[in-house]
Amino acid sequence: MQDKNKKSERDGKAKGIVITIALPEKVNARVDNGIVIVNGPTGEVKKNLLDKKVNIECNDNSLILKTPRANKINKKHIKSYAAHIRNMINGSLEAYVYKLKICSGHFPMNVSVSNGQFIVKNLLGEKVPRVLKLKDGATVKVEGDIVTVESPSKETAGQVSADIENLTKRNGYDLRIFQDGIWITTKGGKEAA
Repeated sequence: MQDKNKKSERDGKAKGIVITIALPEKVNARVDNGIVIVNGPTGEVKKNLLDKKVNIECNDNSLILKTPRANKINKKHIKSYAAHIRNMINGSLEAYVYKLKICSGHFPMNVSVSNGQFIVKNLLGEKVPRVLKLKDGATVKVEGDIVTVESPSKETAGQVSADIENLTKRNGYDLRIFQDGIWITTKGGKEAA
């Protein structure tokens, strides 16, 4: 028989999960109604991390993430939020850089950026230019046959790069033969597969 005065094994364990993320010297952060805002040398990054299961607090030089219960779902949420915040801190210190290569075989492609729009002319001999409205927070530069996308937000840099790549894709064509287009070569400083 079990002794009633004896504590159960669960009584001594922690009830919730707490993750503390330290902020570097040049980075400031604040939380407004679930929106985490991180400022740094390269710019400001905002992300909506409002969740009933995760509480985010800001101290002088750290962000504290808390969850009341240590179950699988809360663990997934809090660790995902911690990863997002670390990406925001890294991006505010050093911008994420994606590089794309302009590949044109027979028809010379003309690519330019003006007034917040990315314009591709003469793709496979098309008469009408393809136009993409660029997202706020990303800077796009065209230098020769290399397109560079920079942003302190990893999500914005990746989405703008993917939008540029999708702008030049042609549905129904074999990519092994029709290789004209703009293709991602470097993702956030890492070579793309």
